[in-house]
Amino acid sequence: MVRVREPDHSSTIAGWREWASLPEIGVDWIKVKLDTGARTSSLHAFDVEEFERDGEAWVRFGVRPWQNSDDDGVVVESRVHDRRQVRSSSGHSEERIVVLLDLVLLGRKVESEVTLSNRDEMGFRMLIGREALQHGFLVAAGESFLGGRAPRVIRRQNRGR
Repeated sequence: MVRVREPDHSSTIAGWREWASLPEIGVDWIKVKLDTGARTSSLHAFDVEEFERDGEAWVRFGVRPWQNSDDDGVVVESRVHDRRQVRSSSGHSEERIVVLLDLVLLGRKVESEVTLSNRDEMGFRMLIGREALQHGFLVAAGESFLGGRAPRVIRRQNRGR
């Protein structure tokens, strides 16, 4: 598990990039970028398929936690929480499905609204936005991995080795 630096104040200080987990979907390690310019968190998802269950909108999607590998992919089914128009960093606007996921960052678990998007060309499989960060995180823009680094085998796997 991720080592946590104990804060001496009410907020947890995080670097601009950290290792996190999504325990309810079976993702123990995922490298994330903390982005105070983004409202909602975003997760790389593929094979997104909407369906109905008990009269409610649901979505099935795949998650690959490693940046340069298809290994350890998981298939997730979740209730659709919302739909949002999201503007990407390039200015392109699109409607995205929003799901609720528990995120563990620096040893703290927060429920997060997460949009599903194709992040294949992005440097990180997951981006953590302001809505998740407002639950007691301060971002030190010049720092990285304040919660500790993932084990070497995990870091190598993330690089596709």
